[in-house]
Amino acid sequence: MLLDTASLYFRAYFGVPESVKAPDGTPVNAVRGLLDFITRLVQDHHPDDLVACMDFDWRPQWRVDLIPSYKAHRVAEEAPEGSADPDEEEIPDTLSPQVPVIEEVLDALGIARIGSAGYEADDIIGTLAGRATGPVDVVTGDRDLFQLVDDRRGIRILYPLKGVGMLQITDEALLREKYGVDGSGYADLALLRGDPSDGLPGVPGIGEKTAAKLLDAYGDLAGIMAAADDPASKLTPSQRKRLTEARPYLAVAPTVVQVATDAPFPDVDHALPTEPADPERLDALAARWGLGGSLHRLLVTLDR
Repeated sequence: MLLDTASLYFRAYFGVPESVKAPDGTPVNAVRGLLDFITRLVQDHHPDDLVACMDFDWRPQWRVDLIPSYKAHRVAEEAPEGSADPDEEEIPDTLSPQVPVIEEVLDALGIARIGSAGYEADDIIGTLAGRATGPVDVVTGDRDLFQLVDDRRGIRILYPLKGVGMLQITDEALLREKYGVDGSGYADLALLRGDPSDGLPGVPGIGEKTAAKLLDAYGDLAGIMAAADDPASKLTPSQRKRLTEARPYLAVAPTVVQVATDAPFPDVDHALPTEPADPERLDALAARWGLGGSLHRLLVTLDR
């Protein structure tokens, strides 16, 4: 089981009241909510291995170089020119201080936590899913990862509809029903229609339904662009014009939209822990941040 950790703690933050606080009054709603999420996921799905995948760079420069608008609207503060640090993401003031606490708690628990400089959590997930020798469940609220769905390899997306108690089990049948594509076609669908939440412009005039029809007719982006160059193809004049005008964007968009499968990171033990890696540190964190029942429930679940 691979967790898109930021996606989940954002959901926890907005789903759990800020009245959930540490003894000193600091909100810990995202921390406790994430722990409750992990407990429920382990109880319901019984993973052998669990990895919390992290955004070490939520807006990699190599993606921005190709599409400058990529996530630009979410930048709170740009990193100084020449700096190796990523731009600062716009995060609610009371969530930002909780992220280091989440990281410390996961480490003390012994839950594998993996990130890589210059890569997003999506890329860690893509790399680990590619290396997996057995079934993989990816837990994320980000539809971009639907591109990883692969029935043959047992890779599916658990997409939260309400908390993590109600998950959309996303396999190839669901993708074909909802979007008209399978996992391998989803990235092409996404880049054609665009995604305002990621600053991807898409091809003007080509929405999700049209993109699905084009992919059904021509197979993939390369087939669609070959049809745009073929006067005998059945593209409408307006579709041909729009695709031709969007050619510079379409030349770079696949690199931006497709998750990396070669993110570098050290080997880490992925096994779901049955006891804390650092009990003393975990006790100190529990007392400092008032993790109470949320941590207790997870520890009981891990011990089963």
